[in-house]
Amino acid sequence: MAEQTESKSSGAPAPSGVPVTKWHQHPAMEWVGVAARLILGVTYLVAGVLKARDVETTKLDTRAFRILPYDLANIWGTFMPFLEIILGVLLIAGLMTRMTAVLGGLLMIAFIIGISSVWARGIVIQCGCFGSNGELPTTAAYKWDILRDVGLLLCAAWLVIWPRTRLSVDRALWG
Repeated sequence: MAEQTESKSSGAPAPSGVPVTKWHQHPAMEWVGVAARLILGVTYLVAGVLKARDVETTKLDTRAFRILPYDLANIWGTFMPFLEIILGVLLIAGLMTRMTAVLGGLLMIAFIIGISSVWARGIVIQCGCFGSNGELPTTAAYKWDILRDVGLLLCAAWLVIWPRTRLSVDRALWG
């Protein structure tokens, strides 16, 4: 048997020739990927559907950040919900996972920058992250929005590094 076996702690051969699996190659890590894919995918799908139901309010919420010029904010506010829906569906299905996670991660970075920007400028807005409920939050809500988005960014990063997961179209097509 040409396989090398090592003990996790001492570097000595494992008892009875059992191969030691590196942590990132452990079969359970594929299930972590499934969880990351579903958390990020369902979040994008729900957020996108809620925003798409009222595109005019989504455009208003996008303009409230005062980052993009008026017309560009309107274009982004119209386009963003449908991008989120597409990303959500692709992630839930596990199709083009790495590319979708890269786009999702970049979107999360943009959201973190946007929320941080209004927080730093002392602007109180309804971010519209999951549609608008018409109520203005306190600025203290921003830290929870940012923490949520950092967690979602970590899910995206996991999928960029380890895109092959169980229960995915990618796995069925390409192994």
